[in-house]
Parts: sequence; C-alpha cells; structure tokens
Amino acid sequence: MDDLLAGLLDLSLRSDEPLARALTDHLRSLIADRRLRPGQRLPSSRMMASSLGISRNTVSFAVEQLAAEGYLSVGRGRRPVVAKGLSLVSVQRRGEGAPLRAPRFRLSPWARHLPRTNWPPVYPDRPRAFQPGLADEREFPHDIWARCLRRAAGNALRQKNRTHNDPRLQDALLTHIAQDRGIRAKAEQVIVLPSAQSAIALVAKIMLDAGDVAWIESPGYGGALSALRSANAEVVGQPLDADGLMITPHRAAPRLIFVTPSHQYPTGRLMPVGRRLELLQFANRTGAMIVEDDYDGEFQYEGRAIAAFAALAPYDRTIYLGTFSKAMFADIRVGYLVVPESLAPTFVLAQRHLGLLVPAALQVALADFIAGGSYRSHVRRMTRLYRARRDRLVEVLAAEAGDHLVVDVPAGGMQLLARFSVRFPERRDAAMDDIAFSRRLGLAGVTARPLSEMHFHGSKERGLFLGFAAWNEAEIDAGASIIGRHLH
Repeated sequence: MDDLLAGLLDLSLRSDEPLARALTDHLRSLIADRRLRPGQRLPSSRMMASSLGISRNTVSFAVEQLAAEGYLSVGRGRRPVVAKGLSLVSVQRRGEGAPLRAPRFRLSPWARHLPRTNWPPVYPDRPRAFQPGLADEREFPHDIWARCLRRAAGNALRQKNRTHNDPRLQDALLTHIAQDRGIRAKAEQVIVLPSAQSAIALVAKIMLDAGDVAWIESPGYGGALSALRSANAEVVGQPLDADGLMITPHRAAPRLIFVTPSHQYPTGRLMPVGRRLELLQFANRTGAMIVEDDYDGEFQYEGRAIAAFAALAPYDRTIYLGTFSKAMFADIRVGYLVVPESLAPTFVLAQRHLGLLVPAALQVALADFIAGGSYRSHVRRMTRLYRARRDRLVEVLAAEAGDHLVVDVPAGGMQLLARFSVRFPERRDAAMDDIAFSRRLGLAGVTARPLSEMHFHGSKERGLFLGFAAWNEAEIDAGASIIGRHLH
C-alpha cells in the first residue's frame, strides 16, 4: 500500500505551493476521483512520511485537514480510512495544453441578452480623449476632499445611531437641489445609493412587473435600457424631436418613462417647459412614473436650468435621479434618488434587502463637502472651464473635419454629438459605419462612442459621441486632429 500511494502522489507538480497544502490537494483529488475507494485504509502518518520522503508533521497536517472536511475517518491509534457514503464529483486534472470546456448552465433571458446590449462600453484601461462622462479629476480639490474624509472617518467611529441614508447628507442634498433644481422634499424621500446605475435598477425592480411597458429616449442611455430589461420590461425606444421625447402612444400605455431632460443623452437637447408639462399630464392620465436622470445638470452654459420635473409636478408621478461621479470625479460612485413620499418606505426597505448601501463615512464626507460650500465652488469653477473646452472642441472639429461632421452644440453638460454629414464621400456604406470608424479611432488613440449604438427604434443616424470635460486644450486639439485625418 505504501508503494502504491507513493506512486499515485507526485508532489513535484505543485512545488510552488507549501508541501502540506500540495499533499492535502492531491489526497483530496485521489479520493474525489475514486482512485482511493470509500473504506480504503491509508498508511499510518509515520509510514506515509517515510514512503514519500517528507516530514511526519506534513502528513499529519494533511490527514487532519481532510478529516475535518469529511474525506477521511480517523481514530486514536488507527490508520486513516477513506470515508464511506461520499457522493463525489470527479476533479480530474487537465493535461498540459488541453482545452478547458466551460460547464453548461441555464441562464436567465436577461443574462442571455447581455452580449447584445453593448453596455457598459469597454474603454482602454487609461482614459483618453474623448471618453464621455468623465470629469477632469486633475482639477478636483483633492486636499479639501481628503480633509472631509478624515473628519468623516473619525465621526463615523463615534456615531452610535447609524442609518442607511445619513440624515446629514439628506439635509445637504435637499438644500442643494432646492436651490438649483427647485425641488422641495422631505429628508426621508432621499435614498442614497452606490451609483446612478444601481438607482435605475432599484427603480425598475420596484416599479415594474415582467411585461410592463417602459419608455426610453432614442437615441438614449444604454444603462437605462439594461436596467429596465433586467426587470423583464418591454422597453420601447421613443424617437426625439426638437423638444425631446415625443409622446406617441402605442398599443399599451407605459408604466415608466425614463428621460434626461436637462441635457438629453446623447444629443444634449434641453427639454422646454411646455414638453415637460405635456409629459407630466400624459403620465398623470396613464398612471406612468417619470424617472428624471439629471446626470450632469449642474453644468449649464447658456442661462439657468429649467426646474426639474419634481418641482413642476402636482402629482406623485416623478422620481429624481442625481449622481456625484460627474460633478466631482468618477471614483465617487454615489448616486441618489428623490422619490414620492408615499413610496419612500418601500424604497428604503428594498434598498436594505438588496444591500445597496453607501459607507457611512463616505456619506458624512459628502455632506461636509456640500454643506461647507466646496461642492458649489467646485461646480462653478468647472462650469467655466468645461464651457471653454466645449467651445474649443466645436472650433477645432470645424477646422479639422470640415463639413464631414455636423456638431450639436449643447447648452450644458460634459459631452457633445457630432453627426456624420449627408455630404459624405460616395462610398456611403463604408463611410457611414460609425462603429467601424470608432474602432479605427481607437487604434489611433482616440475614444469615441458610435451614435448608432444608442438608437433603440431603428434609426439610421450615424455619428460620434465625444466627451470634452476631462481633456485640456492640447488634448482636445490632438484628438480632433486624429478625427480629421481619418475622416479625410
């Protein structure tokens, strides 16, 4: 038996691991592969150590570990015995170079659809012009933020009564959105979440049954499409006109309408108050809930922002969504919802059940950053800087791309849309393929999202979605020059 066990074990194959662990793994595999049968008696630890040329302590460790896991039965003064009644699955090792076959599982319809969603977009590890949705973290007051974090960490340790949604952050946010967006609410209506995407997913889970109709803008935000589909909703892409989402009723009224009215994603259009009131009346008439994603509404370059839906609505028909990752920097993965008062207890309960919680210290630091005036000061400075960068990108695209691109100049926000001109060269099919063109730009060192991937109602519009906020003048000039070269 000693010679047989020595022949079965080859500890040199796992020489990169501690010897005791390698012996444990090999014995476990021999038992699982039934090369050591249930009821089979193993050599004593002294005999096994002598046969394998290793220490007795190493063998004792392996035997004790496998006995604790239930693979071996041991008794005082008796040799180890392979446990009986084990229902084992073979864990045979692959030969060197043998292909690894993925196990077959039954996936949900949502998971099967994931490869076709094109969301989230995959970017290079290091951000580069013109990746959308990024703030310039080089301009962020990191020293002030670090002080807020240090104070918050100390306060969090002394805090006795902790809640999932910190009252200090709720109060700071209420003051901010009342001044900037005209929203009046109570503290319990503010739900603090790990990201804007998790906030949309939470809304979808609470507000939609499988098969319910949900409207989104087309072109629109792919993250909303993904979140609504995860709730097994029937998502309908509603086309836009000059005022934003068009109200064109279908066979079934929507239960939820997702909009980005401050800067429509991706066109940058501002939804005027007339369309907002029309949409509110439609929602009240049909029983729909309007979800307003104000993802970068802090940055307004032409006049003041129009009041949010929640400030206009006399009905409990709106949910307001905000985020800090755009106004501050991408690593601040915190979003928040302002929900109708009647729904607040349900949202808090669902938030807790799903574990969508933000660390207490981070919430306190954000409250300090906002209440102390640092947030507003930073937004004001970035508004001036981002406006200049928007204007610079529009200028250099006109110079480099000529009439090959038609730029939609947004009244605010952090990105713009540049559509391919209808006066493009004769090889229309090849030239108008914005997905292939974006890949070519990627190889040349520029990031651009193709417009065609953001349409959900079959439009043939083509163009490039370009972020300008995170890039300085030299980076904007270099990126636009690459776009111009490839267009020509």
